[in-house]
Amino acid sequence: MKLEIYQVDSFTNEAFTGNPAGVCITEHPLDESLMFSIAAEMAVSETAFLSLNDFNLRWFTPEVEVNLCGHGTLAMAHILKQKGLVVIGESIVFETLSGPLEVTVGEHDIDMLFPTAELEFDTLVNTVLLELLGLKLSDVVSYVQFGPKYLIEIKNEDILRSLSPNFDGLNELEGRGVVVTAKSDFSHVDFVSRHFAPWVGINEDPVTGSAHCALAVYWAEKLNKVALKGFQASKRGGFVGVELMPNKKVKLTGSAITVIEGVIHV
Repeated sequence: MKLEIYQVDSFTNEAFTGNPAGVCITEHPLDESLMFSIAAEMAVSETAFLSLNDFNLRWFTPEVEVNLCGHGTLAMAHILKQKGLVVIGESIVFETLSGPLEVTVGEHDIDMLFPTAELEFDTLVNTVLLELLGLKLSDVVSYVQFGPKYLIEIKNEDILRSLSPNFDGLNELEGRGVVVTAKSDFSHVDFVSRHFAPWVGINEDPVTGSAHCALAVYWAEKLNKVALKGFQASKRGGFVGVELMPNKKVKLTGSAITVIEGVIHV
C-alpha cells in the first residue's frame, strides 16, 4: 500500500524553523499499529492522521498517542488547504480525543479553537524537578499544574534561554511535560516559553500549541490582556498568537510551510 506523506514546519513561515509534524491523510482510518509505525518512521515529535470519511484526527509521537496537538492540527489544516480540500475563509471541524476542534483557514494564517486549560495554583513545588530543570527555588515566580503537566513562571528570559535540563534525571521522575515561561524582554512578544517532555520521547518540543492553551490562560490574567503573542524559545523557535474566547476556548493562530512531500510504502 502506498500513502501520501508530508512533513510540515508549523508556527513559522520559514523552512527548518518552527515545529515539524508529519501529516497523513487517508479515506478511511488506518490501524493503530500502522499509525504508530509511520510515526516512528517519520521520527518527528508528532504525526497527524486524518480519515476523510469521518474527519477523525489523531496524533502520535513515536511512542504514544496524544490527546491534543496544536502544531499537528495546524500542519493538517495547512495540507488540506494545499491540496484544495478546504478553501480560504472556510471553517472545518476535526473530531478528536479532546472533542471537536474548529479550524478556520485564512490566506496567510490558520486559526484553531482549542479548549482552555484548567490551572491549579495550589500545587506543591517539586524541588527535585526544579533542580533537574536547572532552576533554583529563588528563580520561580509561580508553579502551576494543568492536567498531568506543570507550568513554571521564572524571573526572566535570560534564565529561560540558558536552561539545560538533566533529561536522564527527569525521566526517573513521574511526569508528562513541563512548560517553563517568562515575560518577554521584547515589546512585540508578550511571553516566552520552553516545553520539556522526555516522558513521551521528546526532550524539548520546538513549538507546542497545546501548551499555549495553558499559557494563554496564565498570561491573560497576569497581563490583563485577552489577545497575546508568545514565542517558544527552542533552538528552532516559533511564534504562536493566542486569544481567550467565550465558552472556555482559546484561539491559537499560526502559519506553516511544507518542507517534504512524497509517498510512504507500507
